Amino acid sequence: VQLAEFGGGSVQAGGTLRLSCVASGVTYKSYCMGWVRQAPGKEREGVAAADSDGSTMYADSVKGRFTISLDNAKYTLYLVMSSLKPEDTAMYYCAILRDCRPGGAASYWGQGTQVTVSS
Repeated sequence: VQLAEFGGGSVQAGGTLRLSCVASGVTYKSYCMGWVRQAPGKEREGVAAADSDGSTMYADSVKGRFTISLDNAKYTLYLVMSSLKPEDTAMYYCAILRDCRPGGAASYWGQGTQVTVSS
């Protein structure tokens, strides 16, 4: 299994970015994927998770601003990040989760994509 993230970049506070994560080598039909971020000097933080059954979950810090979605047919995970704040600056990783919740245990990780929000 390989995960590849796309879509990171720099944006001003209040802006919007969309991240994508393409999973290859996945053969199971029921699965869960999520986004995790880590800022320099800070602990890893679960951001959101999406199950192939359509359910989604968010960390309180992003609820109402971020939207996660999962295209089952394409094994592709998305994260639309709106109303971005400087504290959202971090490396964002996608993962296939064994425990389907933000920050749940992961089986596979992507290489990460940087998101930088300037004030």
